[in-house]
Amino acid sequence: MKVKRVVVTGLGTINPLGLNVEDTWKELCAGKSGVELVTHINTDDLPVKIAGQVKGFDVLDYIDLKEAKRMDQYCHYAIASAVQAMENSGIQDNIDPDKLGVITGTGIGGMQTFESQTQIFLEKGPRRTSPLFIPMMISNIAAGQIAIRFSAKCINFNVTSACTSSANAIGEAYRGIKYGAADAVIAVGSEAAITRLTLAGFSIMRALSTRNDSPHTASRPFDKERDGFVLSEGAAALILEEYEHAKARGAHIYAELVGYGATCDAFHITMPAPGGEGGAHAMRNAIEDAGITPEDIQYINAHGTSTPLNDSSETAAIKSVFGDYAYTLKVNSSKSMIGHALGAAGALESMILIKSLQDQMIHPTINLTTPDPECDLDYNPEKTIPLEIEYGISNSFGFGGT
Repeated sequence: MKVKRVVVTGLGTINPLGLNVEDTWKELCAGKSGVELVTHINTDDLPVKIAGQVKGFDVLDYIDLKEAKRMDQYCHYAIASAVQAMENSGIQDNIDPDKLGVITGTGIGGMQTFESQTQIFLEKGPRRTSPLFIPMMISNIAAGQIAIRFSAKCINFNVTSACTSSANAIGEAYRGIKYGAADAVIAVGSEAAITRLTLAGFSIMRALSTRNDSPHTASRPFDKERDGFVLSEGAAALILEEYEHAKARGAHIYAELVGYGATCDAFHITMPAPGGEGGAHAMRNAIEDAGITPEDIQYINAHGTSTPLNDSSETAAIKSVFGDYAYTLKVNSSKSMIGHALGAAGALESMILIKSLQDQMIHPTINLTTPDPECDLDYNPEKTIPLEIEYGISNSFGFGGT
């Protein structure tokens, strides 16, 4: 069977730096941080009071009030980014609905709904629980809502694999098109988990930065003084399309997706495997799938969480795959400005990689001021720079060893 080529023809996003792709890219290139003190929940008794919050978003720009009230915030973000991407692609009236799919990725799903309904259940009893509790909370509901919005009747499911969720969603969409199951797929990552319970849970694990007095400098990937990640929220959507289908309708092609690798450390529920062997395995698989060599790649958008273990193990993984060439590569972390959007991170960072390819430049990794001997690659710490890029990689690593 002849495999198909897969290209990206549409982009959309809602995140702490911007409510669309171009504003987000502008802020990233300017080195702006979207991390601030949390404003919409009470953090007085929480050890962490900072996060990357979406600002200025009006759900009524995308969904009518009655329907919006029947959805969790993560679903709002997912639909908004999908609407942007579909409009950007111009594919809506140029595809058979039976060949248009939706694959979403979320690590937590309707956490705001879960937390608020649990409180109602405990305080007022089961009879006061909302009949919409389950359909608002379940993690695949964004995929269903997007499908309804665009009459997408092909493959439809959600991937939940912690912080690799939407990277896996994009990868599975790529495979669906590559092997002929769909002509196009709306691939979306979304998360809206800045809640008291989520902050408490990550805090008690000591996974989060506690730099409450300096939110903008809290996320500092690969820096020696990093002390944890900064929780974030938002969404990004990519329209993946079969190349000949896109070409026939005269679509603008942002990039071609040529390789995907997905592995598991099979080592520990939260810690990465020693030496980053799982991440190295995934990168090797993606490179092999693409039919290229490591030396064909110029740039890696790293997972780069700002946690001590992740950043050192990811650096080790890159050096394992690329050898001495690792020191020639450019690497950066978008989480230094956006924070860590959990299951949405892979889609957000894939979108950013595509913008880097399109504009032939990469944004800085901000807050990298104290070198770490274990993190000794070129993370572009100073400013946005021009870079000739033919191939780039987006890394995503998650709990459970994904």
